[in-house]
Amino acid sequence: MSVTQQFIDKTKEILTVIEQQEEAIQKAASWFAESILAGRMVHVFGSGHSRIMVEEMWPRYGSFPGFNPIVELSLTFHNLVVGANGQRQAMFLENVPGLAARILRNYKLSEVDTALVISSSGCNVVPVEMAELFAESGIKVVALVTSRHAEKSRSKRADGKKLTDFADLILDTGAPAGDAMIQIPGLQTPVAPGSTVGGAIIINSIKAETAKLLTEAGRPPKVLTAEVNVGAEKAKELFESAYDEHAHRLAKLYEGVGYSSYVSKNDHVPGI
Repeated sequence: MSVTQQFIDKTKEILTVIEQQEEAIQKAASWFAESILAGRMVHVFGSGHSRIMVEEMWPRYGSFPGFNPIVELSLTFHNLVVGANGQRQAMFLENVPGLAARILRNYKLSEVDTALVISSSGCNVVPVEMAELFAESGIKVVALVTSRHAEKSRSKRADGKKLTDFADLILDTGAPAGDAMIQIPGLQTPVAPGSTVGGAIIINSIKAETAKLLTEAGRPPKVLTAEVNVGAEKAKELFESAYDEHAHRLAKLYEGVGYSSYVSKNDHVPGI
């Protein structure tokens, strides 16, 4: 059997794991739809390569506003690999206590919000603290992990707690421990990770379920849609209106942040 066929077969196993989570996926979507219908947002966070799942949720074709993608470049910028802004620094920062709090300091959170925190191992400090802070704010937390990998991994926190310890709902990408799925004869270490495949399927399943709920509630989402589907004019209208809605939702997250000012008090000087 070719290694390509082996990877395809492993992916089919992942699909089976995800099929068994349909009820949990629908539950996550119901929470997210409630936040979006209330005019708030679903905070989506991932460090390292979990950034891929954040961007898979929003913004891209087939997605819609209501999600706040929290992507910190210092934790996710891998392109240079070494040197300035290299991978070593990103992996170090991923385990610095207190960084999650500095990131969330930028937002005024509400119990109406919900959160999706993505981490394959569920053991790095920043995503774990992110989930902890959301939970302390009364926000429902959905964790997207690789269960077999998380179970065998050691938390980087001093207290040993993992992302799953702060989650109200746990979703599993279905990938194996260590993520890589293919053994090559003569090569000691496996290659070709599977968590991205499983994660993307779960993200888009949640997206579709959420869109269904929003539409049934009379608030069909403004979906980023290609010209080939709706024509150039309609596609442009959808993009512009979706981005505007995102800005309006985001503005609510910035209102009342931190120290008050004459701006936050609406105490403006007339004519200026």
